[in-house]
Amino acid sequence: MHAHRGKIITLPPNRVWRTYPGGRTLDQLAGAPAPADTHLSEDWIASTTRAVNPPGAQVSALTAQPATPPGISQVRVGLAPNLRDFAQLLSGDPEYFLGAEHVRKYGAQPQLLVKFLDSGTRLHFQVHPTREFARRVLGAPSGKTEAYYVLGVREPSLLPFTSPSAREASGFIYVGFQRPPAPAQLRDLIATQDIAAIEACFDRIPVQPGDTFIIPGGTPHALGAGVFMVEIQEPSDLVVRFEFERAGYVLPESARFMNRDVDFALSVFNFSPVGSTDLAQRVRCRPRPLRDFDAGSRQEELIGPAQTDCFRVLRTRLLGPVVKAENSAVIAIVTTGTVIAEAGGESLRLETYAKCFLPAGLGPVKFTPVNGPAEILECLPPA
Repeated sequence: MHAHRGKIITLPPNRVWRTYPGGRTLDQLAGAPAPADTHLSEDWIASTTRAVNPPGAQVSALTAQPATPPGISQVRVGLAPNLRDFAQLLSGDPEYFLGAEHVRKYGAQPQLLVKFLDSGTRLHFQVHPTREFARRVLGAPSGKTEAYYVLGVREPSLLPFTSPSAREASGFIYVGFQRPPAPAQLRDLIATQDIAAIEACFDRIPVQPGDTFIIPGGTPHALGAGVFMVEIQEPSDLVVRFEFERAGYVLPESARFMNRDVDFALSVFNFSPVGSTDLAQRVRCRPRPLRDFDAGSRQEELIGPAQTDCFRVLRTRLLGPVVKAENSAVIAIVTTGTVIAEAGGESLRLETYAKCFLPAGLGPVKFTPVNGPAEILECLPPA
């Protein structure tokens, strides 16, 4: 009756249409013969969240997952060949997959959304609502506090949407206004689409693999070109985009301010300045040791209660076999090396950037690195 119990859930690609081009790295991982940046620029991982896209965009997204609403993952139970709708799988045995306490509080959904994001150009300047704003104003259960874990930065020559004169501007993010405009001034900059003046409100933050950042709801931000990363966030697709065109694609009005007006958009912003101390101490997240295992393996906390109560992010560095359980559902991504994962009498080989879902009721899982050290990024729901 419960054939899924005791099994690791593996996660095939779940490409989702977005308003910006990217995804060349994702094409390479999938073995595409001609990798390219398109609007299928993200891979939503163990997702029960539906993507909100402009009219007409859904058709493009459905070419990637024809049987599933955009955003919802199709998954594989252990070594079974057939795919299952992830949301339906969870709803059939929610306490096993997510834990009884989690289900009482959040229902049969993970309460986080994890993505691979691969930017072929700088993303739109944007801002997401806080959870409190989403509940009070939008009647939505979640806002969109998010975090970034950087996996790689492209060579500038691999950025087709960046002009040669601007190719040095890859591998960075903008987080918060360092020089905040007044709300009335920002209204004028948005109306005239004075992007140079908007950009002048920010400082660029260079990024490199292994960096971790937290971007609370209400914080204006943008991801630079050529960044391949894991994004961990609240399970929503709520966004105000205050830049209307990127790489030749012009946002329809409904996709700019969540089908509302500019006054609504301005109410989402946190205009407080985010200075260098804030960037160093609050936005950039430093690893905190959690526990040691045999042979020098160890686990670190990258994002925990000190940063947000919306989700947790851990990292386990494997120098030898490790047996562990988190007493929680876990979305696990191999970020370095190759790992053999063993549970329920099955053994799965997980290459770099393979991803899987570990149910809360799965019990101990044995992880063994193959031919050298390995790392696993572990994304968990709220405690």
